[in-house]
Amino acid sequence: MSNLHVQALHVHPVKSVAGTAPDEVAVEPWGLSGDRRWALVDAWGTVITQRQQPRLALAAARPAGGGAIGLSAPGMPELVVEVPGPGPLEPVLLFGKKVETAVAASAAADWFSAYLGVPVRLVHLDDPAVRRPVDPEYALPGETVSLADAYPLLLTTLASLDALNALIARGDHAAEGPLPMNRFRPNVVVAGAEAWAEDGWRRIAIGGAVFRGVRECGRCVVTTTDQRTAERGKEPLKSLAAHRRIGKSLAFGRQLVPVRLGTVRVGDKVRVLE
Repeated sequence: MSNLHVQALHVHPVKSVAGTAPDEVAVEPWGLSGDRRWALVDAWGTVITQRQQPRLALAAARPAGGGAIGLSAPGMPELVVEVPGPGPLEPVLLFGKKVETAVAASAAADWFSAYLGVPVRLVHLDDPAVRRPVDPEYALPGETVSLADAYPLLLTTLASLDALNALIARGDHAAEGPLPMNRFRPNVVVAGAEAWAEDGWRRIAIGGAVFRGVRECGRCVVTTTDQRTAERGKEPLKSLAAHRRIGKSLAFGRQLVPVRLGTVRVGDKVRVLE
């Protein structure tokens, strides 16, 4: 596996919204710099994603300097949203657990509400070092995560995507394939591996950074959402259910936690340490 290398990097500033593909990015304890520091909440303060609003796939967010983000979406003017200033925090619910967040300016709420057609607000994770611990079943003391679903980073491999697409091609919904990698919204995409090799990666190095491979990533309905059209199908969940059950998970990808920080770059070698 000496040919293992980073094929692509992805940062999603707003949870469930399209992001960017930088050539290099710093690794912070809670994930890639700028990844999933923002999220949308509904009128009851519950975080919403493409699970509830598949049209979020068509919106995009990019870094705009100083932690600010630039927003774009079909039929909407571009909007730059600054990091909220000091002030009271507001608890929101993410997978049933409270997370303290800072509420963005009302212009952001108006923008997303107009786009989605339902009242929503944009919130920011002001201090990821303390706000949200990683699942204690898999975490080491003090490990935290951004507003990502569960863990700081998600790694996928091109070989596993090829293998999954081969399974889809033999199934009842072959017309939906082949699927692109953006269905899985990874942070790090690796080339040069054998299919499903990442299942066994317990510790890897990328550039100067080192990561624990914590567990498989269980996939949800978001993966069935075409990121270009926001339309939903049956795949890849049908094929994952038939061929890739690991425990209760329909597995694709590997969840990572940083153990040594650094900068990762497209083209970096990936070394499997354990």
